[in-house]
Amino acid sequence: MDIKAILAAVDHTLLSQSATWSEIKEILDDGIRYGCASCCIPASYVRMAKEYVGERLPICTVIGFPNGYSTTEVKCFEASDAVENGADEIDMVINIGHLKDGKDDLVLDEIRGVKDACKGKLLKVIIETCLLTDDEKIRMCRIVSDSGADYIKTSTGFSTAGATLHDVELFAAHVAPGLKIKAAGGISSLKDAEDFMKLGASRLGTSRIVKLVKSEEKGVKNEQNTAY
Repeated sequence: MDIKAILAAVDHTLLSQSATWSEIKEILDDGIRYGCASCCIPASYVRMAKEYVGERLPICTVIGFPNGYSTTEVKCFEASDAVENGADEIDMVINIGHLKDGKDDLVLDEIRGVKDACKGKLLKVIIETCLLTDDEKIRMCRIVSDSGADYIKTSTGFSTAGATLHDVELFAAHVAPGLKIKAAGGISSLKDAEDFMKLGASRLGTSRIVKLVKSEEKGVKNEQNTAY
């Protein structure tokens, strides 16, 4: 698969608690340079990031992150505030406890509420697959399909594991037509990225792909410099 096609699917991500503006600015520059789908950053940096990139790069942020147990009202406020500050895409975490309690209607209503708060911007729904059974994942495929959200997303990257090929394959078999898939967490190589995309993921949440490409470019440049 062409490296540009992979980079165009990447949500270049920096969500560490200690992230500084200089680090955020670096991934924004890289996101623009390498033609990424977006940069996914903490909500506190959204306004600064949007002012910095303008229309050169979509800005994504996270809501109810990483645990998902904020109230619906808080998540809706977070989403509305992020959009007002310039976010183009919102990645929200579901209430996992509600799903495990069988309160599927509450999970669905919350996603719909957040989608309304997004005011037409893209919404990706993080279901944290590492904490769910396959039956729960299939139920979430149905719920997200009915919610009006744009993507179902595997993971926050902050729990016990990230995306697996099995999860993406399961999503592809059970989501409604038109609902897209985002794999996130643990995507550490170009082969990983390609494998996930072949199974149906059209977005990849990762910081490593751009770093790999930059490292390869640096290696090629060093080889060229030592050839003379």
